[in-house]
Amino acid sequence: MSMFLGTHQNRFDAKGRVSIPASFRSALKSQAQPGEPLVIFRPSHLHPCIEGWPASAFSSLAQPLDEYDPFSDDHEDLATSLYADAYPLDSDKEGRIILPDVLKTHADLSDDVSFMGLGRIFQIWNPQTAAERREQARARARTLTSRRRPAGDV
Repeated sequence: MSMFLGTHQNRFDAKGRVSIPASFRSALKSQAQPGEPLVIFRPSHLHPCIEGWPASAFSSLAQPLDEYDPFSDDHEDLATSLYADAYPLDSDKEGRIILPDVLKTHADLSDDVSFMGLGRIFQIWNPQTAAERREQARARARTLTSRRRPAGDV
């Protein structure tokens, strides 16, 4: 499986387009099936950023919905949260996309953007907020890894 790695800076052009980093485009294309969009964007539930999902990974995100009665309030709330704000997009030949305004507003994007790889998905952030988030994540990761047992301990 191709992974989304690294943090990449970019900016919107005069027409409101932004280029997906080449390594991310390559990972997306390697996972895309015929007839699927290149990427599905949605607002993060946890952070002021946009999540970019390959269609296959997005499909797995939706699998837990099958556990709910399709006519229940729980199912409807989860489906609304998952699908109503999801935007399937394809890039142009140069790898540029136009993000919907609702997503740009959610992530407080204006001119510059940061693409952050998270392995199986990526996120698009306001650069300043992205730097703060990476620092918070590193600090928390240090505490999480210090609590793990050494390899081989039972």
